[in-house]
Amino acid sequence: MSKQISIRCTDDFAMGCYRAEPVDAASGAIVVIQEIFGVNTHIREVADGYAASGYSVYAPKLFDRIRPDIELGYSESDMAQGIDLAFNKLDLAQVINDVQATVDRIIADGEQKIGLVGFCFGGLVSWLSAAQVSGLSAVVGYYGGGIAGQLDQSPRCAAMLHFGELDAHIPLTDVDKIKQANPELPVHVYAADHGFNCDHRGSYDANAAELARSRSLEFFARQLRDAG
Repeated sequence: MSKQISIRCTDDFAMGCYRAEPVDAASGAIVVIQEIFGVNTHIREVADGYAASGYSVYAPKLFDRIRPDIELGYSESDMAQGIDLAFNKLDLAQVINDVQATVDRIIADGEQKIGLVGFCFGGLVSWLSAAQVSGLSAVVGYYGGGIAGQLDQSPRCAAMLHFGELDAHIPLTDVDKIKQANPELPVHVYAADHGFNCDHRGSYDANAAELARSRSLEFFARQLRDAG
């Protein structure tokens, strides 16, 4: 079951959010952070997938700060537009505030065990959220560009990262920097390209996507469902 809801942010801004619920009682909540393409079909499918695995899922529409309900595809022009929206039009500090507002809404809805997973731009937001957002128990980031430049930020909750070794946007030297700075952090590297989790893109890799998903689900089950 899914629906559109509105999240009231700290400055009274009303941000849209896609919410997906499991059939049975939820075993925790997960926030899904979008790529540079908005809360599009793929991100809604990701949210639905986690809901099918037993979680209450929230995908905040972070681009609503620019224009409501932005959804992009994966053409070159959409890619250029998405990069501009995410990295030029959005204020990253405001994004983190909006993630905090989402977590606060989940807590207000009655859920105390909260995880977060993000992809691409959302992977970077995941890393920053692990360090700055209160109320999170576990964070997973997929191919987050820019994390190597944010290593002064340390996760305050359990965290896991996924990268593709063929990803030209995130060289393995950056992945090594992340590992060296966080030796206890689970960092998984796959024989895949950037965006390997998205089956709407040419870079989709089914084997890598399935392995990363199974690791992420196991991680969330351990950190959320087994929490006291």
